[in-house]
Amino acid sequence: MPTEISPGVYVIPDGRTPLVPNVGIVVGERAALVVDTGLGPRSGAYVLGRARDLAGGRPLYMTTTHFHPEHAFGAQAFKGEATIVCNRAQRDELRRKGQACLDLFRAAGPVCAEELQHVTFVDPDIVYVGSAAIDLGGVRVRLRSVGPAHSAGDQIVAVGDRVLFTGDLLEHKMFPLAPFSSPTDVDCDVMRWTGLLDELISVRTEITVPGHGEIAPHTLASYRDYFQFLRAEVTRLWASGISVDRVAETLNEAAQSRWPDWDHPGRIPSVVEAFYRAAENA
Repeated sequence: MPTEISPGVYVIPDGRTPLVPNVGIVVGERAALVVDTGLGPRSGAYVLGRARDLAGGRPLYMTTTHFHPEHAFGAQAFKGEATIVCNRAQRDELRRKGQACLDLFRAAGPVCAEELQHVTFVDPDIVYVGSAAIDLGGVRVRLRSVGPAHSAGDQIVAVGDRVLFTGDLLEHKMFPLAPFSSPTDVDCDVMRWTGLLDELISVRTEITVPGHGEIAPHTLASYRDYFQFLRAEVTRLWASGISVDRVAETLNEAAQSRWPDWDHPGRIPSVVEAFYRAAENA
């Protein structure tokens, strides 16, 4: 159920459940905005229902932090029920990769296959470039396109200086995933991602909502430190002529030692490889 984290700003928490994101609902005097849909049509319908409850008949907007299935593949529930807003890079990335990503997640296991069984892709009603503002009535929300980082079409959603929704640019006590599978998918940009984390820290938003995991202080700084550590170590080991596989093996152990309470250590090699390819191409 939605939890109010700031006046008029609610989160449906993920409970650290795999493939469940933190979903946002922002309610103003004239309208409400949903941030992310959950995995598939059933999740989308659930989120839509909770948004209607909170909006009390006000018009709805919906946006997604990026195109990945657990964040955006429930969008069809909102078509015709809300004004869907998306940055152009994210729309284009969904068009390029949506079906392949859907097939990949359906093959991940029976739960995903069931949740994604009846997915259809929908186009946004409003497409923007750079940034856009939505006036909900007494609450002004800014959408900003910040990719490529975790994905080509990453978007952050700021509710004034009170609340920031980051999507998977940030996860609390979870190793990040760099969806980087050179040469077939090179949209993830870990160098830009690292700089973006520094920028978000400098903004000093009161509450930062990660894509997954609990809302907690210092999560941005911890993520920034992790990225800076891997960037420095990968660059050093690459310059010594060590292979990417050996670098990944070495830093997998080092990262788990430094961040022992983080989940999903299997993701570490993805970020190592992304930094390694960045060093090769520098």
